[in-house]
Amino acid sequence: MAEVDADLVHILPSCVLPPFWAKLVVGFVSLVCFARSYDGDFVFDDSEAIVNNKVAGVVGRADLLCALFFLLSFLGYCKAFRESNKEGAHSSTFWVLLSILLGAVAMLCKEQGITVLGLNAVFDILVIGKFNVLEIVQKVLHKDKSLENVGLLRNGGLLLRMTLLTAGGAGMLYVRWKIMGTGPPAFTEVDNPASFADSMWVRAINYNYYYSLNAWLLLCPWWLCFDWSMGCIPLIKSVSDCRVIALAALWLCLIGLICQALCSEDGHKRRILTLGLGFLIIPFLPASNLFFRVGFVVAERVLYLPSVGYCVLLTFGFGALSKHTRKKKLIAAVVLGILFVNMLRCVIRSGEWRSEDQLFRSALSVCPLNAKVHYNIGKNLADKGNQTAAIRYYREAVRLNPKYVHAMNNLGNILKERNELQEAEELLSLAVQIQPDFAAAWMNLGIVQNSLKRFEAAEQSYRTAIKHRRKYPDCYYNLGRLYADLNRHVDALNAWRNATVLKPEHSLAWNNMIILLDNTGNLAQAEAVGREALELIPNDHSLMFSLANVLGKSQKYKESEALFLKAIKANPNAASYHGNLAVLYHRWGHLDLAKKHYEISLQLDPTASGTKENYGLLRRKLEQMQKRDV
Repeated sequence: MAEVDADLVHILPSCVLPPFWAKLVVGFVSLVCFARSYDGDFVFDDSEAIVNNKVAGVVGRADLLCALFFLLSFLGYCKAFRESNKEGAHSSTFWVLLSILLGAVAMLCKEQGITVLGLNAVFDILVIGKFNVLEIVQKVLHKDKSLENVGLLRNGGLLLRMTLLTAGGAGMLYVRWKIMGTGPPAFTEVDNPASFADSMWVRAINYNYYYSLNAWLLLCPWWLCFDWSMGCIPLIKSVSDCRVIALAALWLCLIGLICQALCSEDGHKRRILTLGLGFLIIPFLPASNLFFRVGFVVAERVLYLPSVGYCVLLTFGFGALSKHTRKKKLIAAVVLGILFVNMLRCVIRSGEWRSEDQLFRSALSVCPLNAKVHYNIGKNLADKGNQTAAIRYYREAVRLNPKYVHAMNNLGNILKERNELQEAEELLSLAVQIQPDFAAAWMNLGIVQNSLKRFEAAEQSYRTAIKHRRKYPDCYYNLGRLYADLNRHVDALNAWRNATVLKPEHSLAWNNMIILLDNTGNLAQAEAVGREALELIPNDHSLMFSLANVLGKSQKYKESEALFLKAIKANPNAASYHGNLAVLYHRWGHLDLAKKHYEISLQLDPTASGTKENYGLLRRKLEQMQKRDV
């Protein structure tokens, strides 16, 4: 094992921080404290909506956990070289193995964590092994026979460590393959347009432009967006595009830094730059599209680990600059100014995450061409009941991306609710043409066709939706409604039964079964279904109400009364509950109670004609009874 020289302490954090296990404990305590203090607000789900949920915080912590174990793995690898000077190769091998184990834990938190093995290898070769690229190149060019005596090539300890790292990485990939399978995730063109370009040149130039955007976000994190897909960044298709300057500038800077890191005569400078570039570049490689297609254009979360390298390089740059100028106070002021601006930006961005509306509208100013941004604003407005504004944003989303089937589906639903059925049908038909397996759009198309009295087409749409999504209780429920409208009672009951089998808490399906059986005179079967439903959903007041009606018709007045009262307690402002309870008392002979609940029902809903009529009959009956008493 190579000895560590005195200069190495400047880049080995473990030499100036507490012992390794103390750092491990501190890391876990910090993480737990953070987890307890941060609830989080939002998380994206597969339906492209953002939901306000406590679970959101857990999603974000995956990156923090990965970073924690990534850094612990690197520190463990550094520990191996300190221990080698004290206790021999056996102890250093233990730390290398522990570093690999911590890298595996980092990978389990986030796939990006496996790159720590590459960082450890580069650090070992270039920093610990003092591999000087310039020296090796010169010897190769001059055919220097002393090349075979380069210490790096004869270092058995290095070969052992590289073997362990390679075997560890291969093992991690194998375990990941066994758990996740061999098939890559399915991405679409809107997720990563450059990766679907036919020309290799177009793909290459746009990938490099994406790298420059990521670099700019590290340097100036001002334009931030929750989603960068769907036309947010138009493709570069010609070298005449002025954006080519950005990627040229990026590579000029990177090549200059890499040359300094590999060829500088100053050993300390070379080591610092190597460490900074290693942290900057290697953790970013899985997101680079070089090895496999990724499902995003820009994702700010993948810059979490590379930001460590950025901080190292920035600090080194300011340090070097301060040594070669007398205006140290000016440099210090610039550094403090940058810190202040970034703190201010952090506060502003945190405020934008406090509500969906703020988050989406902040994205609109950054990516006005992103159809998904318009979609999410529209969905948020629709959820708040502002359908007119929601339609405007949904239409813009469809204009920006004519194949955006989710926007078409949601727009079609709103138009259906506004009784604009013809346009709703056109939109939903187009959505299922673009994506034939879009089950939700097929079901919504069936609802529209049912409203247009096109029953055969509606039934076919429902059947197609179920074909593409076998377990689709809502579709079975709507199919049952269609059959009920067609007086196909047995088919309706079967469809609703399928809905309740797939989703036992489907209250609407249970209710419709009870009501249909009640209306067709099958009171015993309706009672059985109602009791079964209440066993599964005991607190559903609508089920209590429906079963109470059935029991009342079966002259089980006491049990019916109890269910009516329980339903009213759960929903006291339902006029129909009071009205039907009044009818029960009317039949039962409790006329005073019937009068009381008729009056309550009419107070809640003065337009209920049936209740008015029954109340009139009761009053006449009471008047007749009073006359007889007189």
